[in-house]
Amino acid sequence: MFVDLGAKKLLAAEREGQKIAVEIKSFVGKSPVKDWENAIGQFTLYLKILSKREPDRTLYLAITEEIYASFFAEDIVQVVLEDGVIKIIVIDPIQEVVTRWIN
Repeated sequence: MFVDLGAKKLLAAEREGQKIAVEIKSFVGKSPVKDWENAIGQFTLYLKILSKREPDRTLYLAITEEIYASFFAEDIVQVVLEDGVIKIIVIDPIQEVVTRWIN
């Protein structure tokens, strides 16, 4: 089990001197709610493992701008995000750039 981006099998990544790891989720399944459930489960698992192996690394969940603008506006997502545990990176997959960081 590895996160998509990070250090040593987690590609090394930094943001303003902060060590990060990024789990990328595409939300291409039939149900965005099911994809969200899976994303939360994987994120939680990776967060626990990362906290033991690399406690100085912050985990982010990466999603596309399209998913952020549509599904992530839903109450079911906002309720989970309000405690700030899941940090989000919104990306433009065509230009391959981060469009926003949400802590």
